[in-house]
Amino acid sequence: MRPASNPWVVLATLLAIYIVNYADRYLITGLIGPIKAQFGIGDAMVGMLMGPAFVFLYVVLGVPFARLADRTSRVQIIAAGCVLWSGATIATGLASGPVSLTLARVAVGVGEAAFVAPAYSLLSDYFRPERRGLAFAILGLAAYAGQIAGQAGGPAIAAVYDWRMAFYSMGAIGLVLGLAAMFLIREPRRNGIGVEQEPTMPLGLLIQCLARSPAYMFMMFAFGFGVLSGVSFGYWGPELFTRAYGLDPVAVKSTFALNFGLSGLVGMLLFGALSDRLARRSMIWPSRLSALALGAATCAILMASWAGSFNMARIAAIPAGLLGGGWSVGFLATLQYMLPSRIRAASTAMFLAVTTLIGFFIGPWVTGWLSQIMGNDAASLRMALTLVIPFGFLSALLGWAAAARVERDRAALDDALSIRPVDPLLARTAAERG
Repeated sequence: MRPASNPWVVLATLLAIYIVNYADRYLITGLIGPIKAQFGIGDAMVGMLMGPAFVFLYVVLGVPFARLADRTSRVQIIAAGCVLWSGATIATGLASGPVSLTLARVAVGVGEAAFVAPAYSLLSDYFRPERRGLAFAILGLAAYAGQIAGQAGGPAIAAVYDWRMAFYSMGAIGLVLGLAAMFLIREPRRNGIGVEQEPTMPLGLLIQCLARSPAYMFMMFAFGFGVLSGVSFGYWGPELFTRAYGLDPVAVKSTFALNFGLSGLVGMLLFGALSDRLARRSMIWPSRLSALALGAATCAILMASWAGSFNMARIAAIPAGLLGGGWSVGFLATLQYMLPSRIRAASTAMFLAVTTLIGFFIGPWVTGWLSQIMGNDAASLRMALTLVIPFGFLSALLGWAAAARVERDRAALDDALSIRPVDPLLARTAAERG
């Protein structure tokens, strides 16, 4: 096996891929106007394209991909997924109607299901626990850089060419990055043994172990409700401002993406550094820090949604980005610390499957559906967001509760793996010898 890559090269490569991953999602939000005009669809259908169409197979396939990553090459899985979702992004630009558009977004979800859990597992092998907060924060910059690329770059390209060219461009970049990953990242050894020797815990037993962990369950739902609140605003906020203030959509969406996205980038880095510093004292602090940031960020995005002018909304987006720009880091760093390496990728994938269903499946779709049934205009969209955003407060309470159980649940998971056989053949052999 080749020696491991430089950790920062690995991180930079994964960051570039993840930026494209997020930009593909945000292209839809930046191009709502021309896509609705092209296909004659309403907010409910747009919300379905943002949420269920993309999320369904993303969630269904995330766990199988992650379990495969626990025993095979994570690098190959990530690269193949990137090539697949980038091809599907190009297919989005080729769509001839609502059906083909929906199918293309479904295919994007299939490819993107292969990235997140293997990527975090890979970084956990390249960075020590006390450095993972910063590494995860840097990787998390993709959410905001991708938002800027999708919401600002997409409309800018559409203004010069058309909305389809934005999807062609992003897809082409992703194809190049997927192939580059195979040459830039090397699969490291895990726990001193080859990946092919890594035993796999049966899925049913894994679910039982995780379900008995209050910290895991609380963090999972905290993360899900936090994503539901933040993503609903991130996806629909620019459209709200376009409708409410009667301004040019390209200017509004570009300004929003830059204000919210750039402040989010800064918040992500600051949160990662602070999380690492607090983690040296105790690993309960990253989760607590996430909970505090979530509560404050929820207040800020509610203020932005009800701002009386676009200038006020733009100003409110800055603290919203700073506060909301890093809370996920604390939960993910705590999660990776708590999970034994043998089950890390699969457990992370199940965590992300549930949180994605709550946040990305339900949030944008329900927001669009509520907006359409209440009028399909600026007032209805603002009210829909007002009903969805406060789930961030529930998220903050659950995150705070999770922190108190982190160390106990980490020990409990270690004990569960040490006393239970993880392979049926090993179990039978142990029984025969006993």
